[in-house]
Amino acid sequence: MTVIIAALIRQVLIALWPMLMGTAAAADDATSSTRGSSTAAADAPAIAPAEAWSLHGQFTDITQYHPACASPYQAANSLDPGNSGRETIDLTLFAGARLWHGGSVYVNPEIDQGFGLSGTLGVAGFPSGGAYKVGDVHPYYRTHRLFVRQVFDLQGSAQAPVAPAPNVLGGPEPSDNVTLTIGKFSAVDLFDTNRYAHDPRADFLNWSIIESGAYDYAADAWGYSYGAAAEWTQSWWTLRGGGFALSRVPNQRELDRSFHQFELVVEGEERHQLRGYQGKLKLLLFENRGRMGDYDDAVNLALQSHTVPSTAMVRRMASRPGVALNLEQEGLLSDLGAFLRASINDGSKEAFDFTEINRSLATGLSLAGDRWSRSRDVVGLRARSTAFRAPPAATSPPADRAF
Repeated sequence: MTVIIAALIRQVLIALWPMLMGTAAAADDATSSTRGSSTAAADAPAIAPAEAWSLHGQFTDITQYHPACASPYQAANSLDPGNSGRETIDLTLFAGARLWHGGSVYVNPEIDQGFGLSGTLGVAGFPSGGAYKVGDVHPYYRTHRLFVRQVFDLQGSAQAPVAPAPNVLGGPEPSDNVTLTIGKFSAVDLFDTNRYAHDPRADFLNWSIIESGAYDYAADAWGYSYGAAAEWTQSWWTLRGGGFALSRVPNQRELDRSFHQFELVVEGEERHQLRGYQGKLKLLLFENRGRMGDYDDAVNLALQSHTVPSTAMVRRMASRPGVALNLEQEGLLSDLGAFLRASINDGSKEAFDFTEINRSLATGLSLAGDRWSRSRDVVGLRARSTAFRAPPAATSPPADRAF
């Protein structure tokens, strides 16, 4: 435990070193001029000065249980049909510091412990977003994120206020900008986000709700990768693209840092108003390029060799594309919002880093707690349907349905 605490302190000091050395003095001036007349500028609300540094922390405990259930078919990767309960715990520090004009660095040291139900196996749309594909009965340390972000102003655009948040330094930011992010972070920190269904620590838990189920995003066993992304924001739209390292072997701990196996992803975002309420519509395209197995090849080899089919035996360099549609809309009622996710990928090959879903549809509602005077409370309702690829000349039932 002493080693873990020492490592945690070390990472915090690394993140705060620029601030301690005084480099944060180069932070943006909150009184930057904006486009428009001097009268309009005088009437505009004041924007808080830029944060030089920030610290946020979060502790999450998720406990889940399922009673005994019928299981006519069972193997090593099946859900345990007996009574089962599991718990996951994580303690995360979100540290950030401003480096220079438009530049900032962030680090997220974390201590994790616990397991998902059945070792996070047996359910394609797994019920806990707090459970990783690995676990331990003892607390262990990971640095999940360590990245640099640079924001470039476009043609002296107006300054918009940015609220402080984990991994976000508050203060003025150009409304039209190009933002570069590079380092270790999660692809879904930037891509496939949704206001109402994205964070298992704050809203829904199911994997196929908080992300598009068929978006096989590049990640290690904890959901993070090395990569870079660029975002171009203008007025009512944003275009973003990125490249990330896949794991060395599908669904394993180690990433391919040589980037011989990689993911390319692009996403277009449209922002609109419906009856005066904000909404977003996003279209995402991705392609994974790596050593992966084809299901038909694995079955054919097993038939010839009289063995159990295994994609590990037929892996070769191949590509696996997919697409995802993502909608969020506030204002169904004053405090009620809705979301919709639809996604599909090439189901002929094994999933590389996320989960075994080839088609997914999810929708739901999110109600804020304003009406009972607890604005940070959220009540959610969702429905989803996920499916595997149908075998050749056969019809396959959905992998799972839940309401």
